[in-house]
Amino acid sequence: MLNFMKEHHLLLLIPSAFLLYFIAFQNTAIFWYMYTFALLLLMSYALLFTKIFDELPTWKSLLFGLGYGTLIYGLIAGSYGVLQLLPFPIEDSISNFLENFAPISIWHYLLLMFIIVPGEEIFWRGYVQQKLKKYMPASFAILTSSVLFGLALGLGEFIPGMLAAAAAGMILGALYEWKRSMPLLIITHLVMVILLFLVKPLQ
Repeated sequence: MLNFMKEHHLLLLIPSAFLLYFIAFQNTAIFWYMYTFALLLLMSYALLFTKIFDELPTWKSLLFGLGYGTLIYGLIAGSYGVLQLLPFPIEDSISNFLENFAPISIWHYLLLMFIIVPGEEIFWRGYVQQKLKKYMPASFAILTSSVLFGLALGLGEFIPGMLAAAAAGMILGALYEWKRSMPLLIITHLVMVILLFLVKPLQ
């Protein structure tokens, strides 16, 4: 049994990741501490046990990152606009999420920049997605890791955010398979976050 678990780390690691996410979302007063701690642990594990690719020149990572980050933001903003036309309480849901979990200080943005965003990309795309490729084709690995990422964030009981995370994860996962550049994913994710929370928030 022990040897089996060593060969199939994901069977233990995914539930552990979900537990860490669940604990982080339970108390809004310490969310930023616990979520950062969770991503630091998961990122550290991923860096120890998988190869992280960086096969793109820095200037291309910056250029593509700006473009794809803006694209993902545009898709999220467009989807939000469509949902506003439907009889769903989307605005109340977003307001509640922002009130509880949105970054509100400089150190929140520093944590996002240096730990949280890199941690999410390194763990979910760099580790989970790559390990899933041992069991399934790359396209299914992208889909599965993205759904898992969305479900983990869904533990915060923000369903639109869960769906947006899963959709963004599919784009980021495909981008990683295509360009093989973790810095590109991190820049793309950061651009999306900056647009969502600073430049042009949905609310």
